[in-house]
Amino acid sequence: MQNAQQVTTLHSSDVSVSVTKQILIALTLGVSLVLFVGFVPMEVVHNAAHDARHAFAFPCH
Repeated sequence: MQNAQQVTTLHSSDVSVSVTKQILIALTLGVSLVLFVGFVPMEVVHNAAHDARHAFAFPCH
């Protein structure tokens, strides 16, 4: 009796996102962050960063 093994191959194009999409997503995220920080009042940015430090248990005082 022979044991038959089923081999499944995945093509890298099926799983990965194209490089162009990755660049566009990174660029959009970067520009959004810069515009957000640029137009939001400083106290809002400070409070968000402060809350994030507490959420990750980093000391800040």
